[in-house]
Amino acid sequence: MIRATLFCALLLAAAPAMATSLAATSAGAGSSATSKGGGASSNTTSGNSKVVRQVRDDAASFVASEGSIRSARLEAAILHLRQHDPAARNASDMQLAQAILAL
Repeated sequence: MIRATLFCALLLAAAPAMATSLAATSAGAGSSATSKGGGASSNTTSGNSKVVRQVRDDAASFVASEGSIRSARLEAAILHLRQHDPAARNASDMQLAQAILAL
């Protein structure tokens, strides 16, 4: 249950970045995105996994450095988890970073 919650929270935390990426990708597409049917959705899917991968990489750096390396993406994900998941409120940053890695 917590894995699904963490995954959803990470995706929600990254939504502004994904929206910007999608807007930049589709800005020059014109009508070709609609004629191909689903061109934008494939970009969104790849954007989701890119964002999750980046946060996982940041979480790995945090864990490997014993908390010395902290990125803005990881901080945002941890803050979002604490705001939206009651189980995450009492967890340490290290526990949350390890949970992100376990996804």
